[in-house]
Amino acid sequence: MRIILLGPPGAGKGTQAESITRDYKIPHISTGDIFRYNIKNNTELGKLAKQYIDKGMLVPDDVTNKIVEDRLSKDDCKDGFLLDGYPRNVVQAESLGKYLGNKNLKIDHVLNIIVDRDELVKRLSGRRVCPSCGATYHIVTKPPKVEGICDNCGEKLIQRMDDNIESVLKRLEVYEDETKPLVEYYGKLNLIRNIDGNKPVNEVYKEIQALIGDEV
Repeated sequence: MRIILLGPPGAGKGTQAESITRDYKIPHISTGDIFRYNIKNNTELGKLAKQYIDKGMLVPDDVTNKIVEDRLSKDDCKDGFLLDGYPRNVVQAESLGKYLGNKNLKIDHVLNIIVDRDELVKRLSGRRVCPSCGATYHIVTKPPKVEGICDNCGEKLIQRMDDNIESVLKRLEVYEDETKPLVEYYGKLNLIRNIDGNKPVNEVYKEIQALIGDEV
């Protein structure tokens, strides 16, 4: 099964991706992860991507497409994959479609997790992270045992700069601008599967399973 996962920051994509890839035995492919892998291993594509990332710029579509295509060519993707963070726009979606078409493959589902804006702001602005071990918490839904202190290592928790309300609203605005054309693009291909992400995590996953079926 070949799946694209869409959803705004705070929609719970990471949690759902973990369940999907575990139960359907497909790799979770995040653009952030493959950028980091290529940069760490000093590949030619990694060197190219690093030039833009170091300047705080988005990696151009053609470079991103090549890095994703290289990852999709690996053996673990032959029976399917879950793409998270790619495609980011219609140009990338068209490139992906062409790449898969040349291999007589296709995307089966585009899961679009929808969450109310107020709920997203609440989720994101309440997030706290440990700067030492990377553990994440939420002041309402997943608080640490001792307020403001990491359960794992005892470090003082922080709020990331991009989790303050002003930054959260900006991130959501950017996501809407980038994603709306993608939803329309895949909607015309009858691939969009809208998921109610306002529900509890386990109910969201049950909805996903009902939509994509048992195509393991």
